[in-house]
Amino acid sequence: MIRAEELMAALVDHSVTMVTGVPCSFLTPVINRAISDPRVRYLAATQEGEAAAIAAGAWLGGGLGCVISQNSGLGNMVNPLTSLLHPASIPALLLVTWRGEPGRPDEPQHALMGRITPGLLDLMEVPHATLPADPDGLSDAFAVATGELLRAERPYAFVIPKGTVAAEPLCESALPRRTGRVVRHLPEGPAPSRWAALECLLSELPESAAVVSTTGMTSRELYEIADREQHFYLVGAMGSAGAVGLGVAAHTTRPVVVVDGDGALLMRLGGLATIGAYGGDNLVHVVLDNGVHDSTGGQRTLSSTVDLVAAAASCGYRQLHDCTRPEAFRVALGAALAGPGPSLVRLRTRPGSRSGLGRPAVTPAEVARRFRRFVTTAPAGDRVGADEVLGVGA
Repeated sequence: MIRAEELMAALVDHSVTMVTGVPCSFLTPVINRAISDPRVRYLAATQEGEAAAIAAGAWLGGGLGCVISQNSGLGNMVNPLTSLLHPASIPALLLVTWRGEPGRPDEPQHALMGRITPGLLDLMEVPHATLPADPDGLSDAFAVATGELLRAERPYAFVIPKGTVAAEPLCESALPRRTGRVVRHLPEGPAPSRWAALECLLSELPESAAVVSTTGMTSRELYEIADREQHFYLVGAMGSAGAVGLGVAAHTTRPVVVVDGDGALLMRLGGLATIGAYGGDNLVHVVLDNGVHDSTGGQRTLSSTVDLVAAAASCGYRQLHDCTRPEAFRVALGAALAGPGPSLVRLRTRPGSRSGLGRPAVTPAEVARRFRRFVTTAPAGDRVGADEVLGVGA
């Protein structure tokens, strides 16, 4: 059996800067240690897929993320692992428990996942090993993991059987309850196109800002308008833009602007709570709400039945702006960038995209690496630099 302190020391020694995930009883000692250890930042995610996206953002911001999860949570991680971290070649460490391990009796809901856990990781092309229960084996195991992260530039998983880590007491402070200020800018008039909204956004952003844009037409239009090194385009993992932006913003003093859509935001609505709890003054969440899924034929989303601004306010966002016109959008962006944050700016846009819209010619892996280089070089005063952590592919 190993101590949680020994495992945490191994994580820190191998460049981990952030731990995020969802609890499992097998992981209680690890979580308890991560919460209280000043060498890493711990973010409690609402869902395991969200945690994987936060970890992706941590690497894009110059750090290295570690996701902790019960193996049942692998189902929630399949999408971001296969459609975000894999195509963008983003490394992360996964600590996955082995509930339902064959030969060890467990609850019936863990039986199937217990049998297929190693095979599922193999199918996702995630190299993995069983975490040693002997302290002497940790160093060698982590050396192999780091070698794989450097070689494959993809996630690496440690599978943790029951009883691997000794008990650790919980020392956890309550998170402060944040209150936000809602400003509604709702004059009558035709809604702008998404293209016009993106042009407006880019004209208002400082050169130092990093931009994370959501899956589909938003990223494709942003690329057509202006392809820049500080743009990270999500090509998969719909609904994960906010989580990625949170991971980035936690590692830099730069402004980080997430450009989201209503359908994507609704897909992982729990992410509002995570951003509201942990997001800082440098995180601005822009939601372009056209009420439809433009990338799949214009089917309606449920945004007309939800007050997204009020939802974000209840989750702890500090500033919230609801806009219908570009003029108000500009004012709201200026206020959001000035802080306090995290902030949310919602702009109602009209459905539709430009005909003949192309796709980015730069690969997701190239986009990830140039974005990471941008975030980790200036402005001065960033907490974490690329030379301080595992610089995979940097």
